Parts: sequence; structure tokens; C-alpha cells
Amino acid sequence: MALCGGVGAMALPSELIVHVFSFLSDRDKLRASAVCSRWRECLFYPALWTRLKLRIGGGCTGGGCGSEATPRLEFLMRKFGSFVRELRLELAPVDGHLGPVDSHLGPANQGAPLGRTDHAAPQRDHAAPLQRDPQSSPRWREATATYLDQVLCVLTCTRNNRNLKELSMYADTCVLQEEGLLDTSYLQHIHHGDKKVKEIQQLFIELLSNSRQLRWLSCGFMLGLVTPCSLASLSNLSAQSLQHLSLLDHQMAPLISPTEVERLAGLRSLALDFSDLTSELCGLLASEQRVPLHRLSLLLNAATLEGTATDDDWKALVRVSANLRVYIMALEVDGGELLRVLKPSLPLERLHLDSYSSAVTDGALELVAQQYHKTLTHLLLLRDDGHYPDLSVNRNEDPLVLLAWRCTHLAVLVIHGYTIWSHNLVAISRLRGSSLRVLAVTEESIDFDPDQWTYVEGDPVHNLVKEVSLGLGRVWHPSLDPNLVLPEPTQHFHREMHAFSTGM
Repeated sequence: MALCGGVGAMALPSELIVHVFSFLSDRDKLRASAVCSRWRECLFYPALWTRLKLRIGGGCTGGGCGSEATPRLEFLMRKFGSFVRELRLELAPVDGHLGPVDSHLGPANQGAPLGRTDHAAPQRDHAAPLQRDPQSSPRWREATATYLDQVLCVLTCTRNNRNLKELSMYADTCVLQEEGLLDTSYLQHIHHGDKKVKEIQQLFIELLSNSRQLRWLSCGFMLGLVTPCSLASLSNLSAQSLQHLSLLDHQMAPLISPTEVERLAGLRSLALDFSDLTSELCGLLASEQRVPLHRLSLLLNAATLEGTATDDDWKALVRVSANLRVYIMALEVDGGELLRVLKPSLPLERLHLDSYSSAVTDGALELVAQQYHKTLTHLLLLRDDGHYPDLSVNRNEDPLVLLAWRCTHLAVLVIHGYTIWSHNLVAISRLRGSSLRVLAVTEESIDFDPDQWTYVEGDPVHNLVKEVSLGLGRVWHPSLDPNLVLPEPTQHFHREMHAFSTGM
């Protein structure tokens, strides 16, 4: 816009400046706010901050304990917490054995994924024993105290927000819970630890009771946030408007009761620990008085399967929710448990099998191919003990090749930690072709049959890359993108569940 004479951009109306700034990313808005007081006033106009996506470094690895981020978080939440419509908060792991994570604070670009920025190959030792170093105790205490302070900050500034429509909070504290470092006795070593946890629970109850139009509520592994009584405080208006609910904390009792499920009649997507999906709960979800369920995400972590949904329960649920699709991540689950979980009537779309020592059997893969050939689109096989078991008893009848042949909708196949023969990889690429959008296989997982390549000239790896690329109709190389699978499986589940549910 041309301006007359010596009149500069500062003469523009505030409404116009706000409109121009609305095209900036959140990070650029924060940077531009330092230019001058006028811009700062315009950039903090409420209409520009209806969505916040934050990731906070709260662990004792990867660049400090994260306490330096708390003042910036407090500033942002004081400014926007009372009117923000969509809030996504992810706290970095508070454990000491996972790989380094990026420790930063700032709203992510609109539509950009939260998380790691490094492109190194993932180091997947999530089942390795936790090292308890007495010298690290102060760092553990400081990291946990920082986590509690940051959660308190967020809830304090949002508890009276009646316009909040989406709240998604994730913190990978489950490893500490497994090691007993976040129990009552441990929290007594944190300054006001018990008091802060009780205050967090009360603030969360106030937030739910004050909400009026909540549509998305997701809480994953948030220490001390959700209790089995929390959902009872959800206002009747939000109970009617809620469409997605995710409650994950596999170290606690079920966080949702059948009584609360009856109130949430408008749910279209749900994410739970697998052990929480009881026959009673499944029966309530199959009621014809409810909105049909479209997405169900289940995290299976070697928990008891007694009382969980039977095949008849799944049949009843599918009769009412004909478009239901299920996503399952199984952590350290052996073949016997997996066969008990995979019911014939379960409409499985995505299956992620992740372990350190437990191995998937060829029988389990054959069962998947037989039962879910009409619905399966994603299969991830990940194992990290370095032994690379061979899934094919007979190299000419590889279960992955049979699965690729039967599952005509297969779009994503990720393999790490299992031996896959090169000629079988070529067969998979030819069977599915360009419809297989992702074929991620680590180079260490590929083996070459000497008899197969005796009369083939050139480098076997080069020839494999050429053959698979021709089959897929695009350039292909053996690799595993760290953005596909993170070192923290529960974090990966949280993000995949979000994409799975929003894509319905």
C-alpha cells in the first residue's frame, strides 16, 4: 500500500496491522513483538492467539532441566490463557535414559508438528534398565519440580477459560512411574511436591467444571493431573460437546468410569489403555443412543487382559459404529498376548508392534493378514535388541510378503530389528507399488541371499535400491526416518493418535 508524503507504516490503523500480522507464524509474531511498543500491542491482540502449540524442555537431559523456560511460559499463559481456544502442550521427558531432546519454548508454526528437530538415527533403548546414579538425584528433583511448576502455570491461567475448545497435554513421565520415583515418598523430597500435585488436581477439576464448549480433551502420562474422579467435574455443556477423549496413564487405575461414558454421548474418537476397554465399557459404546464411534486408539503395555472386550463385544460395537477404525500400539507384548488381543471382529487399521526383547511371530503376522486384509493400512514392526530374528521359516513364504499381497490397502510399512530378505523386499514393492506411500526399512534389517545374487552384476545394495524403486515408482533407499518413529514410543503414540483422530 502506498502512503502519502512522510506518513509511515505506524500511521496504519491497528485493525489493519493486526490483519497483516495474522499471516505470520506464531514464532515470527513473538519476534516481531520486540520491534516497538505499537507492534507489541497489536501482536498481542487476542484474535491472533486463539491457538497455542507449546513444547517445553522439562527433562534432566538435553540441555538443562528446563527451568529457564518457566518465565517465558508464565508470560505467554498470562497473556493468552484466559481466552485461547486451542491449547497443545508437550513437556519433554523427565527421565534420564532417553536420547537428547530439543529443549525450547515457543509456539510452533501453524500446522507444524511438535517435537524433535534433529535428524539423527533414533536410539531405541526404551526398555533398557534405568540407571540410578545418586549424584543425579538433585537433577531429578529439579526436573520434577520444574514439571510441576509448569503444569501449575498452565492450569492456573486456563482454569477460568470458558471458551476453551481443545486441550491436549502430554508429558512422558511413565518411565519414572515404572521405577517408583514418582510415588508419594519420592514427591516428599520435592519442595511442596505433595501440595503441588493436589493443587494441580484441583485446578484441573476447576478447568473442567468451568468449561462450556470443550470438544477435544487429551491427557497423556501427566503426573498427578487426572484421577478416576476428574471427569465427574466436567460441566454438562462440555459433556455434550466433547467429541474426542484421550486418557492415558498405564500405571494407574482406569481413569474413566462407565457412568462418565454414558454422559459423553457425542464422542466420535477415544484413546485409552487397552486394559481399560472392558466388556462393560465396550457395551456402553455400542449403545444405539450414542453418536457412532469413528476412531479408537488403544495402548497395550503387557497389562492384564482379563475382563477386556471379547469378540462378541467388538461385533456389537461395529454393528452400531460401521465406520469404526482402530489403532493399536503394543509395547513389549509377546505372541501369545497378541493373539488374545487381535479379535476377528476388531476393525484394525493401524498396528504398531514395538519391543526391546519380545519378538513377533510369523503366526501373528499371518493372523493379521487373514483377519484385517480389508482394513489394515499401517504396520510398524520395531525391535531393538540387536538379534534381528528371521520371520520367514521358508524364504519363499515370507509372512510380510503374504501380508502385502492380502492387505490391498496397505500404505505404510516400517521394519526395524527383524531380518527381511532382499528379494522379499522387492516382492513387497511390486505387490503394492505406488500405493505403498511409506516403505521404511533400516539397512541393518536387510539380508541378501547369496544364491539370489550370484549371477547379478554390480553391488547388491545398488541393485536392490534400483529394483525397489522401480516397484514403488519412486526413488527409494533403506532408511528409517526419525520423524516416523521416535525413541519414546508413548510420545509417538500420542502424536499418531492425534493425527489418526483428526483425520476421521
